[in-house]
Amino acid sequence: MIYGKQERVRCAALARSQPVQFGTASDDVQQPGRGKLVWASGLLVLAAGILAAGGAALAQEPAAAPASAAPPRPAADTAQDWPLFRGDPRSTGVARTSLPDQPAQLWTYEVPKGSFEGTPVIADGVVYIGDLDGTVHALDLAAGQSKWKHKTEAGFMASAAVRDGRLYIGDIDGRFYCLDTADGKLLWDFAADAEIDSGANFHRGNVLFGSQDATLYCLNAATGELVWKHAIGDQIRCTPTVVEDRCFVAGCDGRLHVIDLNQGQEAASVEIGAPTGVTPAAMGERVYFGTEAGAFLCIDWKQAKVVWTHSDERSNQAFRSSPAAAEQAVVVGGRNRRIQAFDPQTGNEIWSFAAKTRVDASPVIVGQRVFAAAADGRLYGLDLPSGKLLWEHQAGGGFAGSPAVAAGRLVIASDRGVVYCFGKG
Repeated sequence: MIYGKQERVRCAALARSQPVQFGTASDDVQQPGRGKLVWASGLLVLAAGILAAGGAALAQEPAAAPASAAPPRPAADTAQDWPLFRGDPRSTGVARTSLPDQPAQLWTYEVPKGSFEGTPVIADGVVYIGDLDGTVHALDLAAGQSKWKHKTEAGFMASAAVRDGRLYIGDIDGRFYCLDTADGKLLWDFAADAEIDSGANFHRGNVLFGSQDATLYCLNAATGELVWKHAIGDQIRCTPTVVEDRCFVAGCDGRLHVIDLNQGQEAASVEIGAPTGVTPAAMGERVYFGTEAGAFLCIDWKQAKVVWTHSDERSNQAFRSSPAAAEQAVVVGGRNRRIQAFDPQTGNEIWSFAAKTRVDASPVIVGQRVFAAAADGRLYGLDLPSGKLLWEHQAGGGFAGSPAVAAGRLVIASDRGVVYCFGKG
């Protein structure tokens, strides 16, 4: 996930054939949100000028949330919908529907010469996804037919989010859009200062997203008006995870930030040892995620402390996959070509499945199975308790975006511009 904006668009397909190398002599040191970073021993090396700029941003006083903010909404019907990048506000990656033992390919939708890196979202029987060419697609979940398209000037790395008949998505030029889900009409837009890789999330009547300008934005979801913004030390590439009135941001500054959503201010932060761009999964009072240094962490967000860390001495390959978290196991893919399940309480490895290439896409837990996608275009269905392979499908291209699972169907999009739908044949 840690690529510069121009590099990611130019090399959408090629970047998957070789792992990105960090800490080389040729790496450029740039301002937050403006390209590649230098890594040394798994720690982020920031120039003094960047630190000064970050400090100035942190000094900004956020505006208080409006008194008229709407009360919390009831949870979405996650059996029928997958309205956010990881399915729900807590970013658990757990589906509430079921899939057949051997999912069949039901339909495909192809964008000629297109490429997808985002994860689809599903709401009210419609699939929504943005492509690298700058088009947001709305597809009928039942048959894969196009319902509408909305064309913009810049491409989309981020996943969309849907609520109350509106779609929210940010592009690589830093513009955040609100579209009407009925016809794709633009309702409003907002300009951040750098690329948006972050999917959106919601709190009361507001929409949240992060940017490579090192800022978490909170906007009025109806009007696009800025409610508050909060800056950290470096880029935000993850989707903000929301639990009650707290938001969790795992940053490229090597810290987990706990943000008070009512005030727009930091309530706590925890040193995580290395940068990361993955979305934390929250379960109870704990959040789970991996880092660029190859460590996987469990953090108690109320006590603001690390509970456990799992590191593999044989490989320190980065985690660019966001985990799926259930009481039975926390599952994540890695650049070490493995899909791993950890005990949520102890961090002990329960099982490890060897893929043929890196797994940057985020897995989804569906009942007693795990569905994951790899960079070589393979889709895996694994037994959650044991990691045993139960189902496999070879698609064309590769997957950086993750599956969305709702209404008895799994939808995923490839870097060759193809959206796949699987379900009961």
